[in-house]
Amino acid sequence: MLDHVGFQCADLSRSAAFYDAVLAPLGGRRLMDFKVAIGYGSDHADFWIGEFNEGEGFRESHIAFAAADRPAVDAFFRAAVEAGAEVLHEPGLHPEYHEHYYGAFVRDPDGNNVEAVCHRPE
Repeated sequence: MLDHVGFQCADLSRSAAFYDAVLAPLGGRRLMDFKVAIGYGSDHADFWIGEFNEGEGFRESHIAFAAADRPAVDAFFRAAVEAGAEVLHEPGLHPEYHEHYYGAFVRDPDGNNVEAVCHRPE
């Protein structure tokens, strides 16, 4: 239902390297690069990162990327850890959300809570 979402980043190059790595297992890739903002997606840019250029301080944001299956969640997690992400929750079931909710949660280079989730059984 979302058209797009964006985060401001303290270090755009560092964040771009992180998202290049972790979105690949989910079928996402860099589609647009305006040097001050980068758009990711599979067919249109629905996730954006940009230079930190307005507002003060930090507020954690959360975004959950859809994964086609549980192995894609696992691959996202491995890529995130290899990219230096802080682990919030390793891949696993989260029945507190629903019985098939399989997700992994990490912090991106700016401290945002980033998740990959599969809602399918198995």
